[in-house]
Amino acid sequence: MAESNILGIEEIKKLLPHRYPFLLIDRVENIVPGESCVAYKNVSYDAWFFQGHFPNAPIMPGVLIIEAMAQAAGVLALSSINHNNADSVLFASINNAKFKKQVVPGDTLRIEVKVIQKRARIWKFEAQAFVKEDLSDEAEFVAVIPN
Repeated sequence: MAESNILGIEEIKKLLPHRYPFLLIDRVENIVPGESCVAYKNVSYDAWFFQGHFPNAPIMPGVLIIEAMAQAAGVLALSSINHNNADSVLFASINNAKFKKQVVPGDTLRIEVKVIQKRARIWKFEAQAFVKEDLSDEAEFVAVIPN
């Protein structure tokens, strides 16, 4: 993990196998190993998904926001166990997903992730995404961490 407790894109790429266009977080900070982190996604107008969702009123797809939350959780888990070989953290379930506010070009998505349970390779997370101080999305999910 970076000494300053802030991971930029290159450090994130060392932990996650995701690459453009599917790497959906730009920075992770405030990492408390095994407990929590905060990740950021700068939502730019030229993002690939806005071409079709929706051309005249672009909105970031909720499923991609959930994926960004999962990627932040993956970084938290893998950095917590000092896992450095870009294996996948795999979804096992998604629960209680709620989409409350549209995310549009120019927004910065702040994703707060907390570990709510750990059992060996199975971790449960809760995540919330904010635009400014407004809650835009939230979900709980379970992931399998590789050996």
